[in-house]
Amino acid sequence: MRPIDLAREHGLSAQAIRNYEEAGALPAAGRGETGYRRYTPRHAQALRAFLALRGGHGYQQALEIMRAVHRDDADAAYRLIDAAHVALLAERDTRAGVAAALNGLTTTPPRPIDGRPLTVGELARRLGVHPATLRAWEARGILHPERDRATGYRRYGPDCVRDAEIARQLRRGGCPPAQVARFLDSLREAGGGEPLAVFLRSWQDRLTARSRDLLAGASMLDGYLVMLEQPGAANPAGAAGAATKQAGDSRRPPLDPPPS
Repeated sequence: MRPIDLAREHGLSAQAIRNYEEAGALPAAGRGETGYRRYTPRHAQALRAFLALRGGHGYQQALEIMRAVHRDDADAAYRLIDAAHVALLAERDTRAGVAAALNGLTTTPPRPIDGRPLTVGELARRLGVHPATLRAWEARGILHPERDRATGYRRYGPDCVRDAEIARQLRRGGCPPAQVARFLDSLREAGGGEPLAVFLRSWQDRLTARSRDLLAGASMLDGYLVMLEQPGAANPAGAAGAATKQAGDSRRPPLDPPPS
């Protein structure tokens, strides 16, 4: 097969196939007598595996997995795959914790604050964060504390305390500050927990999609590994590639032929 033959299946260009080979996502192609690249069904399956892995692992991680396979380091490949699943499980646990905490915070009143607003230091101790964190959240539009008219000090009432507790959970879940601010703005405008439900559903949908992508990538990679275990798989480039190497031709090989 030519580069264009592999490319057509995935809507790619022939140059993309050459780039993937040079990066190590595909094993080295054999060369025909004319010097043109010649790919085999193993190359086609390697490409399917790489593209499927990319969906769940991202480009660089998928590339590292394929490179490990091609240097016959299966343990390194499995470690990379296992690490992705561990990270996804940790995110699932975080999402569950955030959901439990936020659902409780938005459906029940905040803990009593002794009948008066809290100072920045008191709220920081309540949340277990540094006072500078609360000031940074205010600068980002996450919190909107009132100011004491006499002293100018910040005062955090029940609603602001609730927002701060939600912000702490969202930040622990890895939510960027800008997204936390938008979520709290939506929650205030809606006057209820619907934005929270939408946020949590969207997060769950992303987790589910990534799980499916990881499964799809593992399936394609397994198919490729099975092919590599077959006789003659040690040299995916094939006999044509070996013959070109033995010829000792030091000339730069010509470009691959254009598609017919």
